[in-house]
Amino acid sequence: MVALRTRWNELIPGSAALADDLVARYVARTRRAYREQYLDTVLTALDSMVQLSTDPTSVRLAAWFHRAVHEPGGDAAEDAEASARLVEQTLPEYGVDPVRIAEVARLVRLTGDLATPPTDAYAPPHRDANGDVLLDSVNSLLATAPDRYASHRSDVQRDSGDRAAQRRNGEAAVERRYGEVRRLLDGQLYRTGLARQRMGTAARANLEAELQRLDSELPAPWRGWQQAGLAAAATFGAVGAVAVSIAAAGAPWQIPAVESETGWPTIALAALAFVCAPVLFRCARSSSQRARLVAGAVVAVAVTGLLVAWAQVPATNAAVGVGLRVPLLISALVLLLLAGAAALMGSLLRTRAARFIPPRNVGQQLSWLAVPAVLALVLLLVVQPLARNYVLGANERIENNSRPAGPVSRSTLDGGVAWISKALSSAGAQEAVGTKYGIAIPRQTGVVEMLDGETGELRWRYTRSDADEKPNIFATGNGQYVVAEFADIGFLVLDAETGKRVAAWPERTRDYGIEQADPLLTGEQVSRGSDKLRGVDPNGDERWTYEPGRCTGISAVATQDTVVAFLGRSCGDEPDEMLGLDLKTGKKLWRSEPADMYRRPVVVGGVVVVAEPGGDSDVPAALLAIEPRSGETKWRWPVPRNWACRTLMSAAGNLLVVVDCPGTAARENRTTVVTAIDSATGKAVWQTTAAVNPRARVAVTDDARVVSLAGSSDGCWANVISRSGHQRTRLPTGISCSRDIRAVGNLLLTSGNGSVIALR
Repeated sequence: MVALRTRWNELIPGSAALADDLVARYVARTRRAYREQYLDTVLTALDSMVQLSTDPTSVRLAAWFHRAVHEPGGDAAEDAEASARLVEQTLPEYGVDPVRIAEVARLVRLTGDLATPPTDAYAPPHRDANGDVLLDSVNSLLATAPDRYASHRSDVQRDSGDRAAQRRNGEAAVERRYGEVRRLLDGQLYRTGLARQRMGTAARANLEAELQRLDSELPAPWRGWQQAGLAAAATFGAVGAVAVSIAAAGAPWQIPAVESETGWPTIALAALAFVCAPVLFRCARSSSQRARLVAGAVVAVAVTGLLVAWAQVPATNAAVGVGLRVPLLISALVLLLLAGAAALMGSLLRTRAARFIPPRNVGQQLSWLAVPAVLALVLLLVVQPLARNYVLGANERIENNSRPAGPVSRSTLDGGVAWISKALSSAGAQEAVGTKYGIAIPRQTGVVEMLDGETGELRWRYTRSDADEKPNIFATGNGQYVVAEFADIGFLVLDAETGKRVAAWPERTRDYGIEQADPLLTGEQVSRGSDKLRGVDPNGDERWTYEPGRCTGISAVATQDTVVAFLGRSCGDEPDEMLGLDLKTGKKLWRSEPADMYRRPVVVGGVVVVAEPGGDSDVPAALLAIEPRSGETKWRWPVPRNWACRTLMSAAGNLLVVVDCPGTAARENRTTVVTAIDSATGKAVWQTTAAVNPRARVAVTDDARVVSLAGSSDGCWANVISRSGHQRTRLPTGISCSRDIRAVGNLLLTSGNGSVIALR
C-alpha cells in the first residue's frame, strides 16, 4: 500500500487526501480482483509508454481512476461509468482544469470496452494517442507472468458474482469467456507499436494457455464439425471420383463405339484421384502455404479436365450418339473439383486457434459418417440419374410437323387403298399400334413414327442415335402415350400427340416385361426366387408389387379397376391359383384354386374370359366369364366338341369373337368358324362358317369383322368373315400377303415394300 501511495507523486498539488482515498478503494476487503497489484501493473506499464501520449497527466489520472469504483458482480462498462462520474465529482474540488477533467472522464469511460483494435489496418483518421496508451496499459495484465495472469483471471472469475449463480451459469460463463479469448487472439492485442513489440508475444501465450484451460472445461460435442466435414468431403470426394472414373472406363465415349477408342484417360483420372485422396486429407487439416498450393493445383487440374472433356464431346447425328462415358467422366472431374475445393477451404479456415479444437468428438465423428453417406446418396440419386438423363436427351431427335390428327376411317374393303405411307425401312403393318392421335410404327433403326390415321402422313418421328434395333411399342393411357422399349436402354414414354419423351422408366426396370399395356401392368421373371407383378403408372412409378412366392410363374390381365392374376406352381405341393387384385392398391380381393389352370385370358365388356382346359387338346372345353371384383363365374359357354384348331379369342367392343375350325385339325381342313358371344349374357349373337384357311393369321376389327390374307396365282385376297357372312376381296398390287394384316379400330392395315398401306 505504501509503495502504491508513492506512485501518486503529487499528480495534483495538495491532493494527498485524494490519493489516500483512491488507494483505500483498491485495497478494500470487498474486492477480490482489481486490487493494488492490478493497479501497480497498469501504472508500471504506463510509465514505459507515457511518452507516446499528448497529455501524460490526464492519462495517469485516468489510470488511477479507471477501476476506483468496482462492484463485485458488475461488468467493466458499469465500473468505468461509475469511475468517470467519480472523476467529475472529485477533481473540481482540487482545482483541476475543466478541460482536463473532461479528458480524464473520457479516458476512464474508454476502459469500459477493452475490445482489441482491428488487425494491422488499425489507422483511424485521428489517432487517439492518450486512449491508445491508457488501453494498452490496462491490457498489460495480459502480458504478466503466467502464474500472475492465471491468478488475476481467477480473481476476476471469483469476483464476477455470487457462487450459486456461478454454479448455475458456469457453463455459459465459460462459453462466453471462450468466445472473448478467441476474439482477442484473432485480432491485434495492442494499439501501439511499442506495446506490441514489448508485450505481444507474452500476452498471446497467456491467452492461448487460458483458451486451452477453458477448452478442457467446456463441453464441445460439436466443435470442429465444419473442418471435419471439409476434410471428409475432400477425402471421400476424391474416392467418389475414383469409383466414377472406373465406371466410366467400361462405357463408350460415343455410340457406336470406335475400335480405336482408348480408355487410358479414365484410368489416369482414377489413378490421380486415388493419389489425391490422402493428399487432400492432409491439405484440409493443414494451414500451410504448401497445402493450399496443392489443393489449388488439384482444383486447376479438375477445371482443365472439365474444359477438355467438354470440348471433346462427340457431335451427335442420326448415326452417332453420345456414350455414357461422357457424363461419367464429367461427373468424376466435378467430384475431384469439389474435393480440391473442400481441401482448399479447410486449409484457409484453419487458424492458430484450431489447435484447441478437440481431436475427436460427436460432431466430428458424425461429419465423417454423414459426408460419405451423403456422397453415396448423391452418386446414386443424383449423378447416376443425371448421367442417364443426359445420354437420353443427347441421343434423341424429334421431328414434328405440328399436323393435327385426323380421324381414323373405317375400311370397307372395296378393293381400294385409303393411303400409303412413305417408305419405312424394316417396318410393317403387323407392328402398328393405334393411339388417340394416329398410328405408331416402330422401325429397325431405333425409330418410332406416328402416322396420321386419315391420310398416312407423318405427324412426328422419334429417333435415337444410340439404338439400332427395332423397339417394341405399346399404347397406354387411353391412347395418350406410346411406351417404347429400346434394347439396352429400357422403357421410354412418348407423348402420342407430339412425340416428346415425357418419362424414362428407371434403369432397374429395363428387364421388365409388359403384361398388359392399358391398364399398365409389368412383370419380372426371376431365375431364383419369386416372379413379380407390378401396377405401374405411365411415368414408371410403381404403385404396388405382388410376389406370389418361390417357383411360381405369373401372368395377368386387368380391367379398369381389377387385376386378375394366374399363378402356376412349378415345385412343391401348392396348387395353381387364380386371384383378384385391386388395380390401384394391389390389395388382394379374392383367390380360387381351379382344377386346371385357365388359359388365354381376354378382357371384354368388363369381364375376364378364360379358356377351360380340355385335356391335351388346344381346344378348350368351355369359355368362362369371370367377374373381376369377386372371382365368381358369370357364365359358361361350352365349346363344340367338333372344333379342332387352337381357339382364338378377341374382344370387339362388348362381343367376344371366337375363331376356330370345325372338324379335323389336319392341314387339309380349309374351313373357319367365327362365333360372336355377348359378354354380358354368354350367348352366341351370331356364328359364320366360311371356306377360309383356319391357319391364316387374322385381325379382328372393333365391329367384329375377322380378316385374313390369302395369296394366289392371281394376287392377294382379303377374306372377311362377319355377321353378314363371308366376303372375299382382291387387293391392289404391291401388298405383301406373306405379312400379317393389322386392325386399328375399324381400319385395316397391310404391308407393302417398306411401307404401310391402309385399305379403303
